[in-house]
This record gives sequence, C-alpha cells and structure tokens, in this order.
Amino acid sequence: MTTVANPDTGRALDHPAREQIRVEAVLQALADPIRLRIVREIADRGELPCGVLDLPVSKSTCTHHYRVLRESGVIHQRCVGTSRMNTLRKEDLDALFPGLMDGVLAAPRD
Repeated sequence: MTTVANPDTGRALDHPAREQIRVEAVLQALADPIRLRIVREIADRGELPCGVLDLPVSKSTCTHHYRVLRESGVIHQRCVGTSRMNTLRKEDLDALFPGLMDGVLAAPRD
C-alpha cells in the first residue's frame, strides 16, 4: 500500500500501487452488487463524491464499500474539503488485466 496525503487537508488514504493490485482482490470487490453499482456509476459519470449515490445501505456500510474498492485498487479517492472524490483506476486495471473492466462495465445491468 502507498499512502497518499492530501496537501490541503493532510488526511492520508491508503491505495495499492499499480504493481500491488491483485486480480483476486479486484474480483472480490466487484462481486458485491453495491460495489459494482458504485463502480458503474463512477465509470458513467466520472469523478463522484461519496454520498452522492442513493444506495440502499447505511452510511457506515457505504463507507465500507468505498474502502474495499479503494484498498483493492479499483478506485482512487482524494479528499476535497470534507468530501472524498472517487475515480475509477481504469488505466491501471486495463494495464494489469486487459479487457476485464470493459467486460464488467459492458455486462447487462438489472
């Protein structure tokens, strides 16, 4: 894990470096329907703050889902004021696992 400190807030978040991302962790993170929905929304809309999506879970559970996605290497989070902005690490994932995210994002949605 690499820790990235936000120069504005000083808050640090752990993100795996590209070479530390493992397919097992990515697949496990994407296997949960809530996390898959989060990833699809970020892919569709671009950078999103936590809390903007209307998810059928509590705030603490939502925080857990974002943490799993960040620690598995699926998303990157950065602190902006009191918010965490989320982006998909598609470039890193495509370099490591060609076609995986394209297939995940193209799969039929419920």
